[in-house]
Amino acid sequence: MAGVSGCMKYSMFVFNFLFWVCGSVILGVSIWIRVSKDAQQVSACSHTRTILFAGVDLLIAVGSIIMVLGFLGCCGAIKESRCMLLLFFIGLLLILILQITGGILGAVYRSQIETSLNKTLLAGVNSLQSSTEESKTFQDKFQKFERMNQCCGLLNGPADWGKNFNTPFGSNKICECELKNPSADLCTLFQGRYIYKKPCGDVIIKYLKDHLLIIMGIAFGLAVIEILGLGFSMSLYCQIQRK
Repeated sequence: MAGVSGCMKYSMFVFNFLFWVCGSVILGVSIWIRVSKDAQQVSACSHTRTILFAGVDLLIAVGSIIMVLGFLGCCGAIKESRCMLLLFFIGLLLILILQITGGILGAVYRSQIETSLNKTLLAGVNSLQSSTEESKTFQDKFQKFERMNQCCGLLNGPADWGKNFNTPFGSNKICECELKNPSADLCTLFQGRYIYKKPCGDVIIKYLKDHLLIIMGIAFGLAVIEILGLGFSMSLYCQIQRK
């Protein structure tokens, strides 16, 4: 009876070792973000906490699953264990199915996703107009975002700040255009001073759209790697079975 191909066996091992390393990196970085002081400050408001930690928790889960699958694949290849290889194959297949399902659902429920994003931005507007201590932490962070991206407010410019628009925050004034010669395209005159014209919500939405192709490319690349993993594992499984 035919033996197990050494090339296939060690290719499978190397593939899964790299797979395991990727999972370790994702898990480690995600946990660091989850417990970091900066993350706690940025998520001071309930709506930002939900968005930030939901994404981080998802990455922790993904990293953990990838590590387990990588371990199963490595051990299955070296020990020529059909059970481990079969578990690896099933797990990888489930992840691939979930990716495809997620892509389909994302396309079908695109309008609901946009509605959810608008609700999130509206919750941010409420925090800008609030006077609670938690909201002040968010406002301080958001002002840094405004200066960095040369924008003001989230949806309606300075109106989003409400009564807080003229509230001093340290040495910086809210939405103040810091350019020496402000252009009409970038800045506008409001209540006697120049402020940034563009709402920050437009910046956020543009960022998401610009990076959508990158996200799709990464997802496609992962799908290709997963299909290769499925092929490797099943080929090795069949060779061990015929041994």
